[in-house]
Amino acid sequence: MMKTISDLVLRQVGEFLSRNFGILRLGKIPAIVCLASFVASILVTVTFINLESEWQWIHGDFEVGMVADRDVIAGYPLSYIDEEATRLRMEAQRSLVPAVFRYVPYITREVLGAWDEFNDFVDRLEGEGVSLTLMQMTVQAEYPGYFSSQIIAAYLAAPDRAAFRDYGRNLLAAVLARRVFALDAVDLAGHNPDVVELLTLQGDRTERERIRRDGMVSMYGAGYAITQAAEAQALPVVFAGFATALLLPFVRENAAFSPEDTQMRIAETLERVPPEIRSIEQGQRVIRQGFVITQQDMQDLYALRAALPLQAPRNHAGKILLLGLLYVLFILLQGKPVIGRELPVSQSCLLFALLFLYLAGAGLANNLAPSPAGFPASLFFPTALLVMIPAVFMGHLVAFVLALAFPLSAVIVGFFDVPSYIFALISGLAAAFVLRKAEKRMDLIKAGMKIAGANCIAVIVILLMRAADFSAYPPMMGWAVLNGIVSGMLILGVLPPLEHFLNASTAFRLIELSDLNAPILRKLFTTAPGTYSHSVMVATLAEQACQDIGANALLARVGAYYHDIGKMENPDYFVENQTDHNRHDDIAPRLSATVIRSHLKIGVEKVRQLGLPEDVVNIVGEHHGNSLIVWFYKKAEELEGHVNPEDFTYPGNPPHSKEAAVVMLADVTEAAIRTLVKPTAAKIEKFIQQLIDTKVDTGQLARSELSFRDLETIKNAFVKVLAGYYHSRIEYPKAAAETQTEEAR
Repeated sequence: MMKTISDLVLRQVGEFLSRNFGILRLGKIPAIVCLASFVASILVTVTFINLESEWQWIHGDFEVGMVADRDVIAGYPLSYIDEEATRLRMEAQRSLVPAVFRYVPYITREVLGAWDEFNDFVDRLEGEGVSLTLMQMTVQAEYPGYFSSQIIAAYLAAPDRAAFRDYGRNLLAAVLARRVFALDAVDLAGHNPDVVELLTLQGDRTERERIRRDGMVSMYGAGYAITQAAEAQALPVVFAGFATALLLPFVRENAAFSPEDTQMRIAETLERVPPEIRSIEQGQRVIRQGFVITQQDMQDLYALRAALPLQAPRNHAGKILLLGLLYVLFILLQGKPVIGRELPVSQSCLLFALLFLYLAGAGLANNLAPSPAGFPASLFFPTALLVMIPAVFMGHLVAFVLALAFPLSAVIVGFFDVPSYIFALISGLAAAFVLRKAEKRMDLIKAGMKIAGANCIAVIVILLMRAADFSAYPPMMGWAVLNGIVSGMLILGVLPPLEHFLNASTAFRLIELSDLNAPILRKLFTTAPGTYSHSVMVATLAEQACQDIGANALLARVGAYYHDIGKMENPDYFVENQTDHNRHDDIAPRLSATVIRSHLKIGVEKVRQLGLPEDVVNIVGEHHGNSLIVWFYKKAEELEGHVNPEDFTYPGNPPHSKEAAVVMLADVTEAAIRTLVKPTAAKIEKFIQQLIDTKVDTGQLARSELSFRDLETIKNAFVKVLAGYYHSRIEYPKAAAETQTEEAR
């Protein structure tokens, strides 16, 4: 007896929860995502509780420049690396590392070889008995730009020119032995200011040589080096007089800067730099009451915090319980009584993922964000972004609910205080409000600017409540503006991949799909112009009706554009595309019904291939429901006697949404209204009422959630549009009023 009563109570409670909140209809996949999000949130919450409790215990509200209001005493000895001092030491050592050059010996050989070739060339000319004038011209032609005419003339006319070959070779060898350094494209700033290092390869070993920078020879000083060498070797005055001008064109740089060796030298030096170790004794006063806190004091505090072992707070169990209640509340918020509809699986999963992201982000902002004293933690977290995402995908009502729920969740687990909650609440509500009529992606940028303005208002409220000094306003308002603008920019980047992943019918995507210049709609226009015209008219009717009943008018318009896309395969079998011959007159009614029915399946396949949102796919598949193709069914009965109605029934399901139901009614209305002779507003209204009654009587609207008031509104919307379209016209004599049936549409 007791078991029966308990089973009855549990069943009644389950039915109550399922009927009112949809908990038991959460579904397997959303339930798994909910559980995963809950477990991850527990880990995040516990982690940040540890960080927060420890940091508040050891750090408190200290900052550089303030006078400490209490002592902080080290409870244990600690040695740590002073990163700043170590960095300064390493920078100093790095500046002492010399730039490294490498000697290139083959250039020396090439220079001396070029000098020998020059002398051989001159000797060859002289041996041929060429005059001095011709020799001068020939040499200048062979070595253009090397020498002036005076220098080459003096060289050729010198009486002891045979000895000049050796003089010049010795001078070049002496200069190149000092190394000519390539300095034009080398920045030696940041290296040792006194010396450079020269590497010379000797067999299988490398010799290192340090050369003072003031003694380095470059191309700019090569001429002076030749002059010095000539003086040192006591060469004849005749040769020394033009030696510099004669030899300088042959000089080349034979010591090149080596970035790889320089970096290796720096790395070797820095590896040998010992870190700066700072020690804190147990019982040492790290912060002294009444003294100004220095940067070094704060560094010691950070070191103590980093070395402090994690301590499990006593309130872990309570926080986890609160977190569980939060997820239960979140499930209740997804119920139909709160948001007015059942959420699809993908959207339900998205909400649980967003809840986890919000908690994790709030924890990061509260513990790790560089928040100055007095700044709300939520100022550094884009609450607006996580509200705009559901606003785009699920509508502003869901976004308003989440704008209330998200900040509350952060307060429940202890990440937000009152100022943080106020800022997050105002920012979230603003995000939900500004996207109500957003239809273009540029509206998201404008929304970010509006959110920035709302954030500034929130900051002003917080500062007024604190009676803060006016100097606190500019930085906080700057962060508030940045928070809003960044949220608007981030939603632009997040939206496209989410639209693709969720295959969602957002307003932005529907606006893009409503472009009649889309290739598939242009193809429909050329292949089946009657169907195209019919679809455009159905879209006009459906959009007006959905606007009047508060449904998604944009979704209805797009669904109407594509609802008959399957007729592109056999356009001539549909009466709106026929001109002078009806193809159904030549085939059996059973085959005609098969062709008519097929456009539904073909249409669904086409829109799926196009990657259209599932809501549009549903409209395409449900716009005929499972209604009977009456014309061909009755014709088949006349020819065959008894026939199975299922062979003449559309293979779809009755509409599950208001938009699909409105498209169904607009489709049958637009097709059938053409049969009226001299349509007037009264005739149209009566005719539409009959069509709607037929759909109601056959159960096609049972699952669409349309009320009788909605049906009356839809009828009036259709009448308003059609009465304007079928206004008084001239009656042409003997006009053939061809009957057009719903089945051929």
